[in-house]
Amino acid sequence: MKPVDENDNRNGIFAGDDPFVIAQSWLDEAVKAEPNDANAMALSTVDLDGMPNARMVLLKEIEPAAFVFYTNYESCKARELDGAGKAAFVMHWKSLRRQIRVRGVVSREDGPQADEYYKSRSLKSRLGAWASRQSEPLSSRGHLLAEVAKITAAKGINPDRPPFWGGYRLVPSEIEFWADGAHRLHDRFTWRRDAEYKGWHVSRLNP
Repeated sequence: MKPVDENDNRNGIFAGDDPFVIAQSWLDEAVKAEPNDANAMALSTVDLDGMPNARMVLLKEIEPAAFVFYTNYESCKARELDGAGKAAFVMHWKSLRRQIRVRGVVSREDGPQADEYYKSRSLKSRLGAWASRQSEPLSSRGHLLAEVAKITAAKGINPDRPPFWGGYRLVPSEIEFWADGAHRLHDRFTWRRDAEYKGWHVSRLNP
């Protein structure tokens, strides 16, 4: 379904009928331009009291209808994701002078797709996922390294994915594409859809 476009004047880097295709295109450009972690995003959540939190995580996949990232299910962020069922993130690329903002609902990716991604990580990263009790107090870095050594001895060179580690899929209700403009007259387009996800409505926003 073609999105309803109030302006119908999107072109260049904003052109297209699918925001996920546009997002992937921007990320592909960023991979070539950014010196480190072009897929880094600032993920925002809220706790049970409504207090916000934000931290940098790595986006691992843009699906046809969602964004996927991975974490420890016992971490603070995971508890907040599970509790609220909603989240937001922003990706900002200084080299391209662009950013993408996303808001939507989240659900766990805890099946074969998570297994496959876990297997694709380096061995040290896989062992580290087992050893780290993410977000919990740590007495010293030496203690963490000792835990890694114990896990390495116990799990060997082909550890299974930890039951407390997996993915989250964010299905957006809103995506905003922003590009820097001269004299701070930036270009902004927001894609919004209702709770039934029947179609996108695109609007140009003031900078």
